[in-house]
Amino acid sequence: LSAGVCCCCAALRPRYKRLVDNIFPEDPKDGLVKADMEKLTFYAVSAPEKLDRIGAYLAERLTRDVVRHRYGYVLIAMEALDQLLMACHSQSIKPFVESFLHMVAKLLESGEPKLQVLGTNSFVKFANIEEDTPSYHRRYDFFVSRFSAMCHSCDHDPEIQTEIRIAGIRGIQGVVRKTVNDELRATIWEPQHMDKIVPSLLFNMQKIEDIDSRIGPPSSPTAGEKEENPALLAENCFRELLGRATYGNMNNAVRPVFAHLDHHRLWDPNEFAVSCFKIIMYSIQAQYSHHVIQEILGHLDVRKGDSPRVRAGIIQVLLEAVAIAAKGSIGPTVLEVFNTLLKHLRISVDFELGDRRSSAGSATFSTSSKESDERIVQNAIIQTIGFFGSNLPDYQRSEIMMFIMGKVPVLGTSRSLDTTHLGDLGTRRIQIMLLRSLLMVTSGYKATTITNALPPPFLDPLLSPSLMEDSELRQLVLEILHNLIDRHDNRAKLRGIRIIPDVSDLKIKRDKISRQDVSFMKKHGQQLYRHIYLGCKEEDNVQKNFELLFTSLALITIELANEEVVIDLIRLAIALQDIAIINEDNLPMFNRCGVMALVAAYLNFLSQMIAVPAFCQHVSKVIETRSLEASYFLPETIFKDKCNLPKSLEKDEKNLFFLTNKIAESLGGSGYSVERLSVPYVPQVTDEDRLSRRKSIVDTVSIQVDILPGNNTEDKVDNTEEITFEALKKAIDNNGLEEQEKEKRRLVIEKFQKAPFEEIAAQCETKANLLHDRLAHILELTIRPPPSPSGTMTITAGHAHYQSVPVYEMKFPDLCVY
Repeated sequence: LSAGVCCCCAALRPRYKRLVDNIFPEDPKDGLVKADMEKLTFYAVSAPEKLDRIGAYLAERLTRDVVRHRYGYVLIAMEALDQLLMACHSQSIKPFVESFLHMVAKLLESGEPKLQVLGTNSFVKFANIEEDTPSYHRRYDFFVSRFSAMCHSCDHDPEIQTEIRIAGIRGIQGVVRKTVNDELRATIWEPQHMDKIVPSLLFNMQKIEDIDSRIGPPSSPTAGEKEENPALLAENCFRELLGRATYGNMNNAVRPVFAHLDHHRLWDPNEFAVSCFKIIMYSIQAQYSHHVIQEILGHLDVRKGDSPRVRAGIIQVLLEAVAIAAKGSIGPTVLEVFNTLLKHLRISVDFELGDRRSSAGSATFSTSSKESDERIVQNAIIQTIGFFGSNLPDYQRSEIMMFIMGKVPVLGTSRSLDTTHLGDLGTRRIQIMLLRSLLMVTSGYKATTITNALPPPFLDPLLSPSLMEDSELRQLVLEILHNLIDRHDNRAKLRGIRIIPDVSDLKIKRDKISRQDVSFMKKHGQQLYRHIYLGCKEEDNVQKNFELLFTSLALITIELANEEVVIDLIRLAIALQDIAIINEDNLPMFNRCGVMALVAAYLNFLSQMIAVPAFCQHVSKVIETRSLEASYFLPETIFKDKCNLPKSLEKDEKNLFFLTNKIAESLGGSGYSVERLSVPYVPQVTDEDRLSRRKSIVDTVSIQVDILPGNNTEDKVDNTEEITFEALKKAIDNNGLEEQEKEKRRLVIEKFQKAPFEEIAAQCETKANLLHDRLAHILELTIRPPPSPSGTMTITAGHAHYQSVPVYEMKFPDLCVY
């Protein structure tokens, strides 16, 4: 009777349940009953409205089997679900999918690794199915959390651990593919999901042994490698995730990378960080590169108080990102990159000087280590600035050059970088760092005209006297000038100061001087001459300074010299020779001989460039005489390590010097206008000279100005001469005086006729400045403020003291007293 009742109950059960029950064999080892599975599939396709019930019943059976640890039937149920899912694509599949995802979640929640892998595989198959209509209510929060947790599996068995991690990565990949293709794909890019997905992938990517072997565009490992290696699978998933990122969600995908690198302290060493950001930059769309750069800059600001090596690691990552972004679109972040880097350069210098001040008197290893670490940061910043700038187009590079030059602390200009609290040492460090950055930016810059390369707002601060106070600063300024002036890559051929036997062997490239370049030299040539002239008079010059000065003169000759400029350069060379001979500045003997060697090397080069035989003969004769009698006047001798310097320079040995009259005769026969050669070169005076801390240019140039009668020492000597009959006779005779006056007038007229306008203006300005300074000094001595009962303030030892004046001691005018 009981058997008959069971048969009747079974016959009364719904058909879909009977079809589902029939696919399960008595022994789970026999596997899915294929004939009954085909019947179930045909029924589901014929009656799609029954799909949700079929899915719910299968889920019920699977849940029961999982609880009872009947894993064989669990495998059969999931296989059946997968086949139904692949076969049915109707509208009614939506409820069935919910049952399917519920069963997958049950498998992932179980502690059995096999079931977790099984659930993951089923989810990946589902993720590859393209649904006809989007699902507006389905969310994958649980799957994101669960797959991320599986990526961090720490099972004791290495094989099981690897298997679970691979399953977790494949699950994340499935979630990404499913949600990106869905209409509601924005949900996966929410920060709460990215904060789980990205660190999970990076955690597995850290296991890569050979990072450098896969730097660059996406690699293409074999299918077997991707399935067996979690690191390779995670990297490809990470690339795929970034490749699907759009403008609005790019930042959400990048920010978790910084959090992961911070948490695991992967900035020092930073090999993994560099590898991650190379993957990012190669995977994202090119137009979004500036988003990544902005994020790196923002993180650098956040970590500005960290150790130097951490900051250096972040800057190195920025360099690698910029190197990739510079090949494509950088966007509006150009000035932001430079502004942020220059700000951190100042911060690094501030930290370095702070450590140095704190360790004054107690030099310890840790402090020196900190200083060297800060130097690493500074070098990384300069390298990044230089690389970024050198990859920019010319129109942007000129703007960056102006931007950096505007940050250099220069006397008499507004300082964009606050260096007031750094002191002289800090200001010098900032100047050196910024000029080094500028040197790298200008490397390889080829301007069509010299005016574009050296506009006045850039040239004036670059040639500022405050940048001539240090030997290293002068070297950097000259090297920057070389980068901008040398438009035909001749600088390498002129490296090193020497007597070149045959300049034609150098195969120097040059073009005809353009009209714009001629105009530039008329306006700004005196600035260049003045900088070279004053640079030769510095006592701290070393061999490199003389080499750079020689290269500067040679490049000006090649790129900017017409006949008028050649005459000016010869006058400048003769003036430099007079510096060494007369020695009004009391230069050391090495400097004097170095200047003489510089003049010899340059005039040898210039004479061969303009190819005037008589000029070449005179220069060669002087050089030959020097090699025999005074070899210390030649660069090959004076710049040796051990050179015997003379005790004094004899002014009467004319055969050792380049003579103006000889040069004028030789050039005059070749059609050169040599009248101006007879006018000595006088450097142009600027307003900054009177503000500079250096000694005034007025003191360095020998100009006789009669300010007040009786100031001339010769007049004082004449006033003390003994009055004799011969002296009275000379005083009565007016013929000699008239001849002297005529000669003075002739010299003045000749000077104003032949001297260039810049020099006449310079001398007049010098006289005006001297008169103005003398008048200001006289007024300061004669005009005193009236006494005040409130007292006068005096400053002693840095403290202000007020001294009150009693009323009875004050002197009032008579009209005020009654």
